[in-house]
Amino acid sequence: MRFSATATGDRLLPTQLAERARPWLSKVDSLFSARDARGEAGRNALIAFAIRIINAVIAFFSQVFLARWMGGFEYGIYVLVWVTMIILGNISCLGFHTAIIRFIPEYRTKGDAAELRGVNIAGRLFVLGTSTLFMLAGLVGLRFLEPVIESYYIVPFYLGLICLPMLALSDLLQGVSRANAWVIWALLPAYFIRPVLILLFMAIAVLTGYAPDAKTAIVTAIIATYVTTLIQFVSITTRVDRNLPAVKPRFAMKHWVSVSLPIFLVESFYFLLTNADVLMVGRYMAPTDVAVYFATVKTLALVHFVYFAVKASVAQRYSAYMHGGDRSGLAAFAAETVSWTFWPSLAMGVVVLVIGKPMLMLFGSGFTVGYPLLFLLVSCVVARAAVGPAESLLTMSGHQKICAAIYAVTLGINIGLNMILIPLYGLWGAAIATGIAILFEAATLSFTAWQKLGIRMLVFLPGIRKESTP
Repeated sequence: MRFSATATGDRLLPTQLAERARPWLSKVDSLFSARDARGEAGRNALIAFAIRIINAVIAFFSQVFLARWMGGFEYGIYVLVWVTMIILGNISCLGFHTAIIRFIPEYRTKGDAAELRGVNIAGRLFVLGTSTLFMLAGLVGLRFLEPVIESYYIVPFYLGLICLPMLALSDLLQGVSRANAWVIWALLPAYFIRPVLILLFMAIAVLTGYAPDAKTAIVTAIIATYVTTLIQFVSITTRVDRNLPAVKPRFAMKHWVSVSLPIFLVESFYFLLTNADVLMVGRYMAPTDVAVYFATVKTLALVHFVYFAVKASVAQRYSAYMHGGDRSGLAAFAAETVSWTFWPSLAMGVVVLVIGKPMLMLFGSGFTVGYPLLFLLVSCVVARAAVGPAESLLTMSGHQKICAAIYAVTLGINIGLNMILIPLYGLWGAAIATGIAILFEAATLSFTAWQKLGIRMLVFLPGIRKESTP
């Protein structure tokens, strides 16, 4: 028997309240019963949203425990190293992990089984190869940079580089899952399994007598990453291979790489942009300041995850609309995704500002100095949510080069302002620089989507669109 929210409400709620709730509950029923593309995307967004809520809770409390166990100084070292590894792991895919979200729906729509099989096989080998080269280059580069790096960072960075191939492969497999609309497997490994295992392995290490320092934390992160990615690899590749037709694969590497490299620039600039403030604080300030700023950012993540949840569920649908030639459907769906992003982000922003200070107190004494920063950062993140996943729309519609240029300029603004403002204003300088960069990024992406696609990605102007050829 299929679940019915309306029937459940009629059964459990008082009559008057059930009557008032019936219109909303019927919308829930229609969301779960719809079999069209929009219904699938809506369900996936809801599932992604739920997973990200769970992830936000797990990630937040795991960071609280790590900060409590390690203390501000060691925790700050761990944060800087691990954030750097996450960035490098993503960048080392050279854009293939995002390009594959475009290729799989495209080949499925066209019925091109040979290239569909080929891109799945090539993606795994390509990403493992490039990420291994990144790891080796990182080890050599770190060896030469040792004289100019603070001594307490050196060993954790060497250890962290071991993770790169598995972090990159995990990102590629996440892209494959998103392309197939397997939203649970797209998000569960990186946003549930890995953080839980890091916390579990760190707890075991501390209980068995290992020093609760950055080196121990990095080792537990390495083990958790390898276990998570191997589980992810077996599960996803088995499912992919089972669903692919038994044809000889065809490899169009020149075309795939030519599409991936501009996306690589987009992803690189985007990842650096979203983490530049943490890295720049690490460059100019002590590890304890990095710890405070990162704890503040983790609290802010409760607002950010709405955007990521929507983005994770709609990119493949943008591609399907685009390559299916349904331009009016793309415009209508894009407008909906803006609303899906903005209103929950606004609600979560209010919640974070209300409970932000008690949440920071959980990290330990001294972390509440980051609370005033939340008012600025939350406002800017909510403003960013007002344009929805505009960069995904542009990337999936073939405008990845423009996205790369936008993120390059935004990153330059962010780094430049951080270099100027952090020495003058400390953590406030980092927050102001990041806020200005976020606002510039949002405005530019929205304007570009309007100019190139005729789609106005702005929540306050729904339905004001025009049809045009990109």
